[in-house]
Amino acid sequence: MDLPRDFLKKMEGLLQEEYESFHKSYEENNQHGLRVNTLKVPLEEFHRISPFALEPIPWTAAGYYYQESDRPGKHPYHDAGLYYIQEPSAMAVGEIVAPQPGEKVLDLCAAPGGKTTHLAAKMKQQGLLLANEIHPARSRILSQNVERLGIKNAVVTNETPGRLTERFPGYFDRILVDAPCSGEGMFRKDPQACAEWSLENVALCADRQLDILLHAGRMLRPGGRLVYSTCTFSPEENEGVISRFLKLVSGFEVEEVRAYDGFATGRQEWITEGAATIEKTIRLWPHQLQGEGHYIAVLKKTDGRTVEKRQAAEMFREQTRLKDYFEFAKAALAAAPQGKYMLFGDQLYIIPEQMLSVKNIKVVRPGWHLGTVKKNRFEPSHALALAATPNEVKHSLTVTSTSPELEAFLRGEAIKAEGEKGWYLVNVDGYSIGWGKLAGGVLKNHYPKGLRRHGSW
Repeated sequence: MDLPRDFLKKMEGLLQEEYESFHKSYEENNQHGLRVNTLKVPLEEFHRISPFALEPIPWTAAGYYYQESDRPGKHPYHDAGLYYIQEPSAMAVGEIVAPQPGEKVLDLCAAPGGKTTHLAAKMKQQGLLLANEIHPARSRILSQNVERLGIKNAVVTNETPGRLTERFPGYFDRILVDAPCSGEGMFRKDPQACAEWSLENVALCADRQLDILLHAGRMLRPGGRLVYSTCTFSPEENEGVISRFLKLVSGFEVEEVRAYDGFATGRQEWITEGAATIEKTIRLWPHQLQGEGHYIAVLKKTDGRTVEKRQAAEMFREQTRLKDYFEFAKAALAAAPQGKYMLFGDQLYIIPEQMLSVKNIKVVRPGWHLGTVKKNRFEPSHALALAATPNEVKHSLTVTSTSPELEAFLRGEAIKAEGEKGWYLVNVDGYSIGWGKLAGGVLKNHYPKGLRRHGSW
C-alpha cells in the first residue's frame, strides 16, 4: 500500500533494524476478529453453535480470528448480539482495564462501542458503566451497539470531558481513555486514516490527548486505575503523552500489566524527558503478532481527594403513570424488571443505582430502555427484547438461523404462528432478536424499521 513518505521516514528512524520487517507487514492482509458477547451466550455454547471457522486470540478468552469469507456481520447471530466484530489488538485493552462487577467505570471516548461492550461483558450487568462520545452521530452508533448486545447497566452520554469532570470528580473506580489519535496503527485496515495522516496532525492529536487524559485523571477516585490507549505508533501520542501527564500531575504511577507473546514495551529513548517507568507500558506491533498497532498504559492514582456529597440520579416516583407498563409486564413477562425507574418524556428506563444526576448533561441513553408509555398502553423496546431470554417471558417463538421465517422477520414482515394472543419474544436458535405481537394466527412484526434487512443474505 502507498504509505506517507514522512511516516515511513519517521518509522525507519525509530525501528532501525526492525524497520524492514515492520514495512513488510503492510504487504499482508489485516486480521479479522470477533469477540463473543458472554452476556448472551457462554463461550462453550457459542463454540457449539458457531457457523464460522474460528481461531482463538491469545490475549482474550472471548476473542477469535475469523476468515473474511465467513462474513459474520451478515449472520443473524450478529443481529441477536451474540458477538461484536472487533480488531484483534483492540481486544487487549478491555482485558487490561479488567473491570469488576459492581464497580463504577467510565469509557470516556467510547464510540463505536467495541471496548464499551467488552467492559460490559466483564461487569456482568452489575455496577455503572458510563460510555461517553463527544460526537453526536457517533454517540448514537455507540448507543445502538449497547442495545444490540443486551447491556442493562450502561449510560450513554454525548459530552465533553470537561463537562463530565464537573459532574463526576473523583468518582470512578476505573476509566478508559481510548484516545482519538492519528490512527497509524490502522493504516492496513482503514485507508482513510492513511490519507488523512500528517506530522502536523500527530502534534495536534498529542495535545488533545493530554487534555482528555488530564480530565480523566480528575474523575478517578484515589486507588483507581486509568487505562490510556491509542491505535497509533507515534511516540508523541503514546510515551510522550504519558510522560507529560506524569510531569504535570502528582499522585499517579505507571502500573505494570501482564504482557502476552508478541507484546513489546514502551520506549523511553523515543521521547525527550520520557518518564523512567514508561517501559511498563505496552506496544502491539503488526510485524510481531496477528493484529494491528496499539499502545496501552495503565496509571494508578495513589492519592487524591474523595468527594463525599453527590447528587444521585432522579428516580421517577409517579407509579400511577406506569400502570400500563406493569400491566404489560404482568401479561408478557415472567416478572417485571426491578430498579430505579426514569421517564424521559414517554420513554421508560431503569437507570444504574450508582448513576449521578443527569440534569444539564447530554444523555443519549440513561440506562436500560424498557419501552414507550403511550396513551392507555405500553410498547416494549427493542432493548428489552435483546436483554431478555425466552424463560423470562410468557410467550416466545423460536426460529432457526436458516429459516425463511427469520428472513421474513428481519425484513419487517408478519409471519404465521399459532398460540395465545399477546406479545412474543422472537428468538433465533434460542437467542432473543426482537418482539412480535400475535393475534389471529399472525405475528405482527415489531422489529425496528431502521434495522430491517432488504432482500436475502
